[in-house]
Amino acid sequence: MSKEKKSFDFHLLKRVLEFTRPYRKIFFWSIGLAILLAAFTPVRPFLIQYTVDHFIRGRVYDWIIYITLIQVGFLLIETAIRFYFSYITSWLGQSVVKDIRVKVFKKVIHLNLRQFDRTPIGTLTTRTVDDIERVNEIFADGLIPIIADLLSILCVLGIMLWTDWRLTLVCLIPFPVLIIATYYFKESVNRSFQKVRNAVAQLNAFVQEHITGVHIVQAFAAEERESAKFMAINKEHRNANVKAIFAYSVFFPVVEIVLAASIGLIVWFGAGESISPGVIMSFILYLNLIFRPLRMIADKFNVLQMGMIASERVFNVLDNEDFIKNEGSYAPLSVKGKVAFENVSFGYTEAAEVLKNLSFTVEPGQTLAIVGHTGSGKTTIISLLNRLYEVKKGSIKIDDVPVEDFQLDALRTCTGVVLQDVFLFSGTVMDNLTLLNPNIPREKVIEAAKMIGMHDFIMRLPGQYEYSVMERGATLSVGQRQLLSFIRALLYNPSILILDEATSSVDTESEHLIEQAIQALIKGRTSIVIAHRLSTIQRADAIIVLDKGEIREMGTHRELLNTGGHYSKLYEMQFEKKAVELG
Repeated sequence: MSKEKKSFDFHLLKRVLEFTRPYRKIFFWSIGLAILLAAFTPVRPFLIQYTVDHFIRGRVYDWIIYITLIQVGFLLIETAIRFYFSYITSWLGQSVVKDIRVKVFKKVIHLNLRQFDRTPIGTLTTRTVDDIERVNEIFADGLIPIIADLLSILCVLGIMLWTDWRLTLVCLIPFPVLIIATYYFKESVNRSFQKVRNAVAQLNAFVQEHITGVHIVQAFAAEERESAKFMAINKEHRNANVKAIFAYSVFFPVVEIVLAASIGLIVWFGAGESISPGVIMSFILYLNLIFRPLRMIADKFNVLQMGMIASERVFNVLDNEDFIKNEGSYAPLSVKGKVAFENVSFGYTEAAEVLKNLSFTVEPGQTLAIVGHTGSGKTTIISLLNRLYEVKKGSIKIDDVPVEDFQLDALRTCTGVVLQDVFLFSGTVMDNLTLLNPNIPREKVIEAAKMIGMHDFIMRLPGQYEYSVMERGATLSVGQRQLLSFIRALLYNPSILILDEATSSVDTESEHLIEQAIQALIKGRTSIVIAHRLSTIQRADAIIVLDKGEIREMGTHRELLNTGGHYSKLYEMQFEKKAVELG
């Protein structure tokens, strides 16, 4: 089992190191500096030994000043090398992190939407930000520093054995205790850090979710209950960190005791064997040079291991193949706008189908309205048309070409979507309308705003088109956000327009403005309108009534009223409700 784990870790490390290819020279240069630092490490203790045994004992005081200057020179050179070594390893780590983060973000935004249906956003945020930052530590505090420390220890031990192999073996007698303590420390901290990483992911997911839904928490007076849940998760995070702190609190005193025992053995053996003062002094310095990295090497191994664990999570995202395949080659500049669903069946899970054998056709320039109870499959239809999900059975065609044959960019450029829940990003009104597309000039934005009837409103805002919109458009009303989304759709000039419950959450005055905007927006375009309020779709060329994923009725507003079926009952219910509200 352990062998499999080591092989797996090596495979992960190899994958991480593949990201250093663009920075190969820096990577090998850092390894070269590690070797150079290892060679420099025992120089100063050796010079001190030589000074004590040859110049101080021999009373050759003239040379002491020269040897001191040489040591100062070595110290300055070593300091400069260590500075540069630390700098380039950190630079390498940050460069690799930058590349991985870009790759992961691109992967995340191309994932199939079902991944977001079952994965908390906070968890993906942890993968994209926090876990990737841990990969940086593989280079800055893990792999390369460990190599440098091990090489330094080997060089120091080599000089010690060359100087006096007997004294070296004597002073290493307590080292088995240190090796055992290091092993248990590494394992203990490793387990604690894994729990810390899991707790961090839980904290991020919980905080992300509750900040996004804070209005629900406050509306139901659930602040205390949710705070109690947060305290429980936070307590797990604290306990995991405390266990790691306990391991550190035990390990470092053990290291100091072993070092003190080794120094005591050097003095005892050196006095008994009449070893020169210079050698005894240099061996004490050598031991400090060995113990200094040994104090941290177990910690660095844990940093490396945590980097490996984090990289495994990151690579799980990168290896996720659940995304819409962009294998189509058809990329027309525009389409006529014919839409056909042919015997389409689809379910978000294998157990339950949302759409069942659905078939309909919308000719270019026509408006199709879709009505039905909540959960009948209305929104699923537009998700499939845009290939946000893959069709399970049947076929969807635009201009008689299956949507799978389109390049995704081309497909989603020719289909514009205005959702019920309008999402606005933090930024200016202009940024939200153009989505930072440099090919959309300001004049075109103003023209579209006038067409939708929003230009005067925008001009009254502080900063006008440069007005800063808070996240999700919190500073604007629902109707205003909806109208801005119409401008955004108009600017991208789609041949096929999809409106999802565009007036379901607005007041009567805003509804009137939105209905006028809709008429301007759908003019000359194929339109699919998902409607909750039937008053907005009476002029549609055809109306589909959905029930449990199946088409119950299809026809014009007048035809469906005359049949006295589902649509007629829905219309009568809404008419009576409106009459009661007005009364």
